[in-house]
Amino acid sequence: MHSALNILAVAFALLACGGIFFLVLSLCAALRYLREQRAAPVAGAFAPPVSILKPLRGRDRNLYEALRSHCTQTYPEFEIIFGVNSADDEAVADVERLRREFPQREIKLIVCGDATGNNRKVSNLVKMLRAAQHEYLLINDSDITVSPDYLARVMARLADPRIGLVTALYHAAPGASLASRVEALTIATDFAPGVLSARMTEGGMRFAMGSTLALKRSVLGEAGGLEPLRDVLADDCELGGAVTRAGYTVALCDEVVETSLPAYGWRAMFEHQLRWARNTRDLRRWGYFGTIVTFALPWALLAAACARLAPWSLVLLGTVVALRLAQAWVMCGPVLADRRCLRDLWLISLRDFCGLAVWLASYASRSVTWRGERFTVRDGVLHKTE
Repeated sequence: MHSALNILAVAFALLACGGIFFLVLSLCAALRYLREQRAAPVAGAFAPPVSILKPLRGRDRNLYEALRSHCTQTYPEFEIIFGVNSADDEAVADVERLRREFPQREIKLIVCGDATGNNRKVSNLVKMLRAAQHEYLLINDSDITVSPDYLARVMARLADPRIGLVTALYHAAPGASLASRVEALTIATDFAPGVLSARMTEGGMRFAMGSTLALKRSVLGEAGGLEPLRDVLADDCELGGAVTRAGYTVALCDEVVETSLPAYGWRAMFEHQLRWARNTRDLRRWGYFGTIVTFALPWALLAAACARLAPWSLVLLGTVVALRLAQAWVMCGPVLADRRCLRDLWLISLRDFCGLAVWLASYASRSVTWRGERFTVRDGVLHKTE
């Protein structure tokens, strides 16, 4: 029995050491990002007319506030195009309310009808794009809230002709539930560090995020357009890859935007995270498998338990705890300016064990749930489950 525990203690300790490497790497990546953002171009120096495309479906929490933040931009010329599948969609009322509140804004509502692919958002975007009158486009998710100078800061990055697409980090406004707060912590202390670490180790970004997708129409055409993404789950990630393959770079905006999370129950939160995890596993099989070492805190705790609190295991655990809290503080504080997550850092061990559970569960199936519909994911492509 003792021999088996010792073997497990060593195995868990080795995994925790791999986690220490990731924590140090993500800290270095975060500090590099902060240095770069201080040298970001001046907002407003480049301000071409922009078409903002926002596909909608239903009424997410804080939807009106998120949409309204796009109408209050301090930017010389832009239009906002909203797209829904049906005129009966609940979000239509919010669009009409915006039109009444901002009569000076050019706000269009496109009823896109039935989807022509399994990714309804992309299907709608294809139809919305036909109504866009400007060369410069900005696409982001319906629940994204931004500052008044967001558009100016995003467009300033596109002044560089080498940059084909601008995207943005984001933090989350959680609902009242504990599960929602844990997911917000996941975004701040797991997803965002992963983005910055991949950006540093891969020599730049070869993906993008639905929080912000800003590019020229001509670059979108060179990248193959939106049509090939109609059945792709991670359309934002794939679009970033297509832009880099077309010879351009993907840049991060110096603004961190905000997404809104529902007051999840635990089951809904796990289903949401499983959708992310299973898609990442499908697209980057070996890279995703390697993320097993990123759960440093659970591995260090398990190593200490199996080693029966041997001094070496406590030193390892203390090192991991210190690095994990330092990484989480840098991400929630200086990088994301997320005060809510700073107050929830005491939940970090629960978040990490939940993350490990999601990682293990992601290998149990290829099935995902998205907006109440069931799909199977193969090579990043959605297949409807009957």
